Amino acid sequence: MGRAPDERRQRLSSGSRGRYLESLLWDVSPRDPLAFAVSGAVLLLVSVAACLVPARRATRVSAIEALRFE
Repeated sequence: MGRAPDERRQRLSSGSRGRYLESLLWDVSPRDPLAFAVSGAVLLLVSVAACLVPARRATRVSAIEALRFE
C-alpha cells in the first residue's frame, strides 16, 4: 500500500513532463514518423563519425611507434 501514492505521483509528473515537452515541439506531431526517422538518422551519422575519426587517426600511427611510446 505504501507504493501506490509514489506510483501515482510518478505518473502525474511524467504526464506533466510529457505535456511540457509536447508544447516545445513546433509544427511537429509527437508521433511523427518522419521526425523519428530523421532524428535517428542524424544520431546514427554522428555516432559513426565519432567512431571513424579516432579510428582513422589510429591507423596512421605505426604499431611499433605506439608500442615504443608506451
